[in-house]
Amino acid sequence: MLEELIVAGVAAGSACLVYVTAAARVVKQYERGVVFRLGRLAGDVRGPGFTMVIPGVDRLRKVNMQIVTLPIPAQEGITRDNVTVRVDAVVYFKVVDAANAIIQVEDYRFAVSQMAQTSLRSIIGKSDLDDLLSNREKLNQGLELMIDSPAIGWGVQIDRVEIKDVSLPETMKRSMARQAEADRERRARIINADAELQASKKLAEAAGVMSEQPAALQLRLLQTVVAVAAEKNSTLVLPFPVELLRFLERAQAGQPPTAAEQPPRVERPTPERSDELVEPLPLSEVVSLDEPEPLDEPGPSDEPVALDVPEEPDEFRGDK
Repeated sequence: MLEELIVAGVAAGSACLVYVTAAARVVKQYERGVVFRLGRLAGDVRGPGFTMVIPGVDRLRKVNMQIVTLPIPAQEGITRDNVTVRVDAVVYFKVVDAANAIIQVEDYRFAVSQMAQTSLRSIIGKSDLDDLLSNREKLNQGLELMIDSPAIGWGVQIDRVEIKDVSLPETMKRSMARQAEADRERRARIINADAELQASKKLAEAAGVMSEQPAALQLRLLQTVVAVAAEKNSTLVLPFPVELLRFLERAQAGQPPTAAEQPPRVERPTPERSDELVEPLPLSEVVSLDEPEPLDEPGPSDEPVALDVPEEPDEFRGDK
């Protein structure tokens, strides 16, 4: 009898051990357990730790509650300004309702991936190329809103969406490079023109000051000579009056010189009053008083001229 009790106890213990082993489940900290009893949702979602199910009746499905990083394959589309681009992105999402993630959708990862691809193509068609390149924050928010709207019913929350890369055709890249180069050249020319304008104003002010003091111009010339000599080169600087060049140019062209370029006047006193000034004679009419004017001598080609000499009267001839 005692032996039978011992055997029965051992058998019961073994059965309990087998039952506990078959019914025991462990849910990790980042997971939640959903129990289906005979195909129906049984009770609440099981939290992390040790839990028990009925072997053969209950089925426990674990759902990962961590944030999932899902890359979106590159999507090719045409922007609103008719430019063909390839855009890829990445989606960060997590499950907030384990029961809906299992019941409402067959595979929530695949569903989120397909929704992200569709939304990305839609964003490409509604945006300009400049927005894709420079205004990505706004596009990311719009893309996140488009994916998150249907995902709420699946027990999934979209945490973040980022556009990773925008691939452009080679011709478009070259066009954009030329545009950027032209814009930089335009700004450089504007800066140079502004500098020339400011420099011209300062030079005009300096010229006004130097015109009041002629010695300042000579000092500036000497300063320039010193600056050239400091370079240790063989350049020779010779100051040359600009007025003399203008006088020579006008004399060569046959134009009368201006009042500033005329030679000094020749003044002659009149017999009546020696202190009066007479009109100056041109240089071509000034004749030296010490040398007599040369007489015109007949040249070899001149014809002889007959001179009429009156005859002497007879009374003068007799005296001779």
